[in-house]
Amino acid sequence: MLISNRVKNLNPYVPGEQPKDRVYIKLNANENPYAPSPKVQKAVMDFVQNHPEKLGLYPDPDSLELHAAIADMLNKCGGVLCRAQVNGDEVQPAPEDKIPFTVTPDMIYTGNGSDEVLSFVFYAFFDSSAKFVMPQFTYSFYPVYAGFYNIPMDQVPLKEDWSLDVDEMLSRAGRNGGGIIFANPNAPTSLGLTREQVRQMIKKASPDEIFIVDEAYVDFGGESCIPLLAEFKNLVIVRTFSKSLCGAGQRLGYIVANPELVNIVTTVKNSVNHFPLDAVAQVSGTAACRDLPYYVETSRKVAETRDDFYNFLKEKGFYVLKSQTNFLFARHPSIAGDELYKSVKEHGYLIRHFNTPGIEEFVRITVGTAEQMSGLKKIFEEIIQ
Repeated sequence: MLISNRVKNLNPYVPGEQPKDRVYIKLNANENPYAPSPKVQKAVMDFVQNHPEKLGLYPDPDSLELHAAIADMLNKCGGVLCRAQVNGDEVQPAPEDKIPFTVTPDMIYTGNGSDEVLSFVFYAFFDSSAKFVMPQFTYSFYPVYAGFYNIPMDQVPLKEDWSLDVDEMLSRAGRNGGGIIFANPNAPTSLGLTREQVRQMIKKASPDEIFIVDEAYVDFGGESCIPLLAEFKNLVIVRTFSKSLCGAGQRLGYIVANPELVNIVTTVKNSVNHFPLDAVAQVSGTAACRDLPYYVETSRKVAETRDDFYNFLKEKGFYVLKSQTNFLFARHPSIAGDELYKSVKEHGYLIRHFNTPGIEEFVRITVGTAEQMSGLKKIFEEIIQ
């Protein structure tokens, strides 16, 4: 059989377990436990019922209405939903999150989930001629794309407290000349850098190297780096609807960057698929951006439930990192990570266990509803004596 060497050498991403043998409470894939806004549901139903002919037509290839809605959303919430202030139908950013300029639609690029967006970003800004820098433990799709595009990578170990080794990352980036990418807050560790820490990193990096910050989880308590776009032309921020906007099934991701970089990624997109976002996804994404009070509330509920479960894990003797995300990264001295995962699964819950050396004793627990986490507490009480 004729198979290219590229395919033979691929190491595909492994998503969180998607069982088909029984129904589980899924706390293993960092999905949002809440349904999309009722206004999103209505917008989708209205579109399908009242404009079915549009399902037979190509959608807007540039997603212009959606881009305008995303820009407006970011200006109103400051890029961090859980701290935004709601007054009736109006939303304002927390003082520390206010963006010191107006995000405009030409600063937005959207794609079919942030995974596709990341793929195009890798193709656009990383090159086979130089290693890019990434943390050793971070989103596991980064090395997949490195292999897919034959881009050499330099993985920097985390510090003993599981935070990013900023100095070492900068040192290696300076030697390699290939750019930097990391998730902030990071996955699976749940820890984040402050905006000022990221600012100091970019100041020390070469302005000719791309600096990519993946903010998939920032709405649950991190600090968005969008304000830094006014200062740095080499910064690209990747974000998603899958987490805080309850939209993992919608497959919507986007970048926020200076228009010149947005145009470069758009060129990549148009060389692969001129119509990456279907019409329903554009409608649902636009409606989500226009119902910010709902998503501020759900993000805040997730953050509050997370902090409550963090305290519970501490009381049960877990070593658990202080999360800024919608998940917790924890290990227990008396039970191995794979054993804990299996025991919890037997009780009808799924959490994530990684077989990766160095983090094999940890589990990653997605934050569900208060009721779901209460049920998981009871399971842990039974398992861990």
